[in-house]
Amino acid sequence: MKNLGQMMKQVQEMQEKMQSMQEQMENLLVDGASGAGMVSVTLNGKGIVRKITIDPSIVDPKDVGLLEDLIVAAVNDARTKVDAKVAEKMQEVSGGVALPPGFNLPF
Repeated sequence: MKNLGQMMKQVQEMQEKMQSMQEQMENLLVDGASGAGMVSVTLNGKGIVRKITIDPSIVDPKDVGLLEDLIVAAVNDARTKVDAKVAEKMQEVSGGVALPPGFNLPF
């Protein structure tokens, strides 16, 4: 039973680390950009858009499609960076133990 007690303690420690990581992800801000920085997007660590900045020189009412594409590209750039940061933090929390495929934490 000693091993079970140790395992339960480890599970509790991991839960506490996960809680802390989720709080850190709320406060983490990651920038993504497109169009040589003409459009930038800031996401938090949970992938929620916090800010979008658009250089006024690319705003053309006759070519809204370009602006839309640049926004999508900037969001995707930021999301890729968020995913990398989350994976890095998960490695720290899990102590390097690989999670099963498709098991994405904390969300």
